[in-house]
Amino acid sequence: MRRADAAEQRVTENSPALEVMTDLAVIDAVRVSSNVAVDAALEQMKSSGVRLLFVASSGDELLGVITSRDIEGEKPLRFQRETGLTRADVLVRDIMTSRDGLEVLRLDDVRHARVGDIVATLKNMGRQHAIVVDGTGGRMRVCGLFSTTRIGRQLGVVLDVAETARTFSEIEAALR
Repeated sequence: MRRADAAEQRVTENSPALEVMTDLAVIDAVRVSSNVAVDAALEQMKSSGVRLLFVASSGDELLGVITSRDIEGEKPLRFQRETGLTRADVLVRDIMTSRDGLEVLRLDDVRHARVGDIVATLKNMGRQHAIVVDGTGGRMRVCGLFSTTRIGRQLGVVLDVAETARTFSEIEAALR
């Protein structure tokens, strides 16, 4: 029998949250340019086996994120209606969630959280992903990512959340 890799290790709701976080110091984040067509970004997700791409500038500055739900949902259609463009003309920058609109979890809070806390937070947020940041003030850096797919796989359950917008204060309250 082979040893399970980190992504396959079983956890419980009481396991430390760090056991289900993708550590971006160990695993490279998959990035996309904001000028890429959304369908090309979706293909990149499929070929990389991810459902979220970090949108980065040519200087590797984080501009935002885009998810498979963004691309496969209403956002492209709404943008097409508003602009009169075709689907092929819709770019990542047109429907991504910008850096200023990202909800984040602080690594200091995650260190004290359990897997069940993260699941509850994701459900309260209505998100499939949560970005983890470290640092203070303007010196924040993205250091991790939670994914309902990965957490569900490690818990041995299917986690499904409906995507809705929430505030950072609601996320902090859910972690307490």
